Amino acid sequence: MSNQAVNVEILGKLTRVSCPSGQEDSLIEAAKDLDNRLKEMIKRTKVTNEVQLLTFAALNVCYELQENNKIKERIKLLAKSLENALCKVNLAQ
Repeated sequence: MSNQAVNVEILGKLTRVSCPSGQEDSLIEAAKDLDNRLKEMIKRTKVTNEVQLLTFAALNVCYELQENNKIKERIKLLAKSLENALCKVNLAQ
């Protein structure tokens, strides 16, 4: 699969990014999400240093990913427990 160059705008700056063909819309949406997060952070914190803003945004995204992974693991455990319980019920019948 070939890569496509896509222009995205973050904090008013246009950046050209390469992405796999067919993933352009996802990349554009991700850039919009990042741009919105950074703008909200500027409003909330009054921080304007781009390096600090991007660092905070990256940390927030990493935290969210970790929390989502914890939730996925919890769901797997609950599904396994439910499966075990259903097996016991089926064996008892």
